[in-house]
Amino acid sequence: MSSLREGPAIVVRREDYAPPAFWIDTVDLAFDLDPAKTRVLNRMRLRRNPDVAPQALRLDGEDLNLARVLVNGGGCSFRMDGQTLVLENLPEGAEPFDLEIFTTCAPEKNTQLMGLYVSQGTFFTQCEAEGFRRITYFLDRPDVMASYTVTLRADKDRYPVLLSNGNLVDSGNLPDNRHFAKWVDPHKKPCYLFALVAGKLVAREQRIVSRSGKEHLLQVYVRPGDMDKTEHAMNSLMASVVWDEARFGLPLDLERFMIVATADFNMGAMENKGLNIFNTKYVLANSATATDTDFANIESVVGHEYFHNWTGNRITCRDWFQLSLKEGLTVFRDQEFSMDLCADPSARAVKRIEDVRVLRTAQFPEDAGPMAHPVRPDSYVEINNFYTVTIYEKGAEVVRMMQTLVGRDGFRKGMELYFQRHDGQAVTCDDFAQAVADANPGSELSRLLPQFKRWYSQAGTPRVQATGRFDAEARTYTLELAQTCDPTPGQSDKAPFVIPVAIGLLDAQGRDLPLHLDGGPAVAGTQTVVLSEACQSFVFTGIDAEPVPSVLRGFSAPVVLDMNLSDAELLHLLAHDSDPFNRWEAGQRLALRRALHAIRAEGPVHQEPLDEAFVAAMRAVLRHPALDAAFKELVLTLPAETYIAEQLDIVDPQRIHAVREAMRSQLAHALHEDWIWAYEQHRDNGAYRPDPVSTGRRALTGMALTMLCLAARDNGNPVWPGKAYQRFKDAGNMTDRFNALSALVIAGLPLASEALARFHGMFRQEALVLDKWFALQAGAPDRGGNILPAVRQLLAHPDFNLRNPNRARSVIFSYCSANPGAFHRADAAGYVFWSEKVIEIDAFNPQVAARLARALDRWKKLAEPYRSAAREAIARVAAKPDLSNDVREVVTRSLAD
Repeated sequence: MSSLREGPAIVVRREDYAPPAFWIDTVDLAFDLDPAKTRVLNRMRLRRNPDVAPQALRLDGEDLNLARVLVNGGGCSFRMDGQTLVLENLPEGAEPFDLEIFTTCAPEKNTQLMGLYVSQGTFFTQCEAEGFRRITYFLDRPDVMASYTVTLRADKDRYPVLLSNGNLVDSGNLPDNRHFAKWVDPHKKPCYLFALVAGKLVAREQRIVSRSGKEHLLQVYVRPGDMDKTEHAMNSLMASVVWDEARFGLPLDLERFMIVATADFNMGAMENKGLNIFNTKYVLANSATATDTDFANIESVVGHEYFHNWTGNRITCRDWFQLSLKEGLTVFRDQEFSMDLCADPSARAVKRIEDVRVLRTAQFPEDAGPMAHPVRPDSYVEINNFYTVTIYEKGAEVVRMMQTLVGRDGFRKGMELYFQRHDGQAVTCDDFAQAVADANPGSELSRLLPQFKRWYSQAGTPRVQATGRFDAEARTYTLELAQTCDPTPGQSDKAPFVIPVAIGLLDAQGRDLPLHLDGGPAVAGTQTVVLSEACQSFVFTGIDAEPVPSVLRGFSAPVVLDMNLSDAELLHLLAHDSDPFNRWEAGQRLALRRALHAIRAEGPVHQEPLDEAFVAAMRAVLRHPALDAAFKELVLTLPAETYIAEQLDIVDPQRIHAVREAMRSQLAHALHEDWIWAYEQHRDNGAYRPDPVSTGRRALTGMALTMLCLAARDNGNPVWPGKAYQRFKDAGNMTDRFNALSALVIAGLPLASEALARFHGMFRQEALVLDKWFALQAGAPDRGGNILPAVRQLLAHPDFNLRNPNRARSVIFSYCSANPGAFHRADAAGYVFWSEKVIEIDAFNPQVAARLARALDRWKKLAEPYRSAAREAIARVAAKPDLSNDVREVVTRSLAD
């Protein structure tokens, strides 16, 4: 991690990539683990790269104490260039040579949680992207792949479990109550996939047999006392193994596969080969402590990290600019995994809508802001700043478009060819796209591949303007599509993208019409056309009456669709569209249209901004006998304040908040009897199960309870607050309990304080549950500026710990990043708080600080007085002389014109 406070930041450019001057074939690491002073003996076998001109060997290092350097067993000359170890006069020619480096480091002082560190008495590592250099001097780059042998030695009582990558080949006792374990990884890997864990841990174990008949050991390691929360993670891991072999023919390639959970982790999880290290948030769950969302996230993240075993580990990135090669592809795979586990089509649709919501509320703003970058960036100062929703979620959409263009079976063929060509290699995004195209000759992807790859090289979100025209005499419907993409930093002119657009046409009764594109054969339901020019027309024949178009079904491309449908047409789609995504989207567009009208209106915010037609449509959805409860909850959820803000040129966060709250309050009152019906019909689910039907019922019940509490707050009726508090006390699972608590807090009811105190007393020993308790309060609706004082009080709470990333995120991020109505204060106090915390956290954990710094990167859209105050706060951070490169890159780009 280049977060050192010394010298100017260095810009790394993709065009400057050069192969390494040396290859490392084998690595033999021996660790004598001690929190204060860990000794690392690194024996490597290297050879010169014959394709590179002879030069010195430059090894990356950071915060290391160098004790010894030997070449072929003898002394050698070396020098330090900053923290880089430079060795010259090395053996010439193609013959390999041995290099031995002995260093020490202090894991207990490693607050960055990168490299080797100690958390609650246990050793962990985090090496992606550039953390291995904090363990030993090395060529810390992903295209150097080596075979690893690792020996761990430690005190037997303090560290009874010793883990590393691969297979355990030897273990035993040593003098002085010490012991050792020796691990050999049979697969070559880059150093960012190295891992070790040592501590007092217990494991849930499961033996499985693959399709080939091989037996494998699966293990989930946690701290003692957490074993009862590991069943779901193990089930998710087993499901992942089965799915990857069935869907893509990719088997588990190790004797064992291990997951280890830690409470101190900057990320969600890490796919180290065979030894995945996870944030506890994505491992620990039982019905008493975890919500339905937690269960779903664990399933998804466990799947994601396991799928990296092939897409990321067996084939890795040539350089960090190719990060989406592994991350975008693997997010796509974990999304497909979660959808494939849903037996019901409506549950698949709910998952797709949830994924798109993340993309549009997080990635689209990134694409429109100062940190905009292509899926394959061209430059960076700090690579940790590019673990973004663009690399992950937009990258996944690019892969999804490939599947759309070649079909599901064609995509599997592309994956098979990709592994035939590149297994065991470090490659590029171009290599993957080429394999998918070559496996499907004659496909649209193959025909348009050079143009399609603009999705990797061009930043920004394309806008597609759609215009429909019905010709009654010719019995045709013409759909004109035009694409544009706004300039982004460093890219002013954008060439046309390849955009698959899924289309349906509905008749007056809401039925899908058969589609004859340009007189071609009929397609039932949905036809996918490919927009590859600036403007194209598609003519559907045999249309007897003007249809209602359903465009971009299933969100077939990551674009903004501009189509001026009337309210009547949107209501028709909401009532009838066979595509669940566009049915949901119609409701969102109707709500957004009303929100924007109220925001742009003169004078005070109208307290009833919704018309009767919209209210009636929401009532019809809520009461619909055939719609899934989870789908209803999604439709009835109003667009997020951040998403509304992105539709405006000038943003007044307080007015957006007031309008959305007025819309929610109106729905609470207007549908009061319907909410009672929904609550009574869905509140009983029997024994807890995290399946889609049960989670949907709980989600709708929670929404109904919140709406009933909001109405009760306004009319002073104590019945529903009392029922919510009773449900909070009696709930048989965390989802129902937390939904009831949230209803009281969101409505700002007097019982909320009592419930919060009771909740804390019940779960004060459960760290992940306390994170929810902190986050709920920091993210609550602001009433008269009360949230920021509450946040400052939470920071002084005995259970708050700024150095724990989960706890810091639960309060500070919940306030600064997820509560715009409270954060954007006219007195600028929210921005002052933000600047204080960015600077404070940056002193010990630059990665977390840089993420927090992103909370204000859209400041230029703000109305006054927010705009000037936000700029002043960013400039205050930028003026700090000893900022990390992580934070400095973010604030510098934010302030740039």
